[in-house]
Amino acid sequence: MSGPLVDPHETPHWLRRLVEISGELDARTFTRFSPPPGDGRVRDASVLILFGDDTHGPDVLLLRRAETLGSHAGQVAFPGGGAEEGDDGPVHTALREAEEETGVDPSGVRPVAVLPRLYVPVSRFAVTPVLAHWHEPSPVRPVDPGETAAVARVPVADLADPANRFLVRKEGAGWKGPAFEVGGLFVWGFTAGLLSVLLTLGGWEREWDHTDVRDLDVALARHEARARQLEPGARE
Repeated sequence: MSGPLVDPHETPHWLRRLVEISGELDARTFTRFSPPPGDGRVRDASVLILFGDDTHGPDVLLLRRAETLGSHAGQVAFPGGGAEEGDDGPVHTALREAEEETGVDPSGVRPVAVLPRLYVPVSRFAVTPVLAHWHEPSPVRPVDPGETAAVARVPVADLADPANRFLVRKEGAGWKGPAFEVGGLFVWGFTAGLLSVLLTLGGWEREWDHTDVRDLDVALARHEARARQLEPGARE
């Protein structure tokens, strides 16, 4: 069941609205996909949407998956993964995966709400997003470079900046969705879709150009070319 895990008034003022409305949401708020009924191949998973705050306002923890992975290689995501035997529900799965991937200290993380379970057809995961407040931030890093290439705290203000937002489409797939290019990261797919809805629900969204639609492969290639130019030792 989705909904608050704590009294919303015990959370930071900027996070309170998301916690308050979490119990009013359903999967259709975030996605048009539903799990196929009675299909045992659907696997449960969780992601941790970890919001921290500093002098510049709230931020969210994201990671970039290693290029060598067999699925979703190189994509930006929330910490998370599949449920394992011994996990005590989706909150435990999200915290365990976040610690394994980013080294975050769970003792400094306070889960505040659970969002509706969302189906991801490409991976056949049914994903439960767990909202959390990072009340005592700890150092984070790619724990296993074979799985995680980078970890970053991305300011919510940068995600909401219209200059960093656009739509991407995949030719031949009939698919179009939100994307962000921020802090050296190119965010699209499931993660960008979740972030886009959360910006709206949290009251952070600013007007942006919904007519800016880019081919996904072209936009990714351009982003990677710019990233290579910024690497140490790259030619001017």
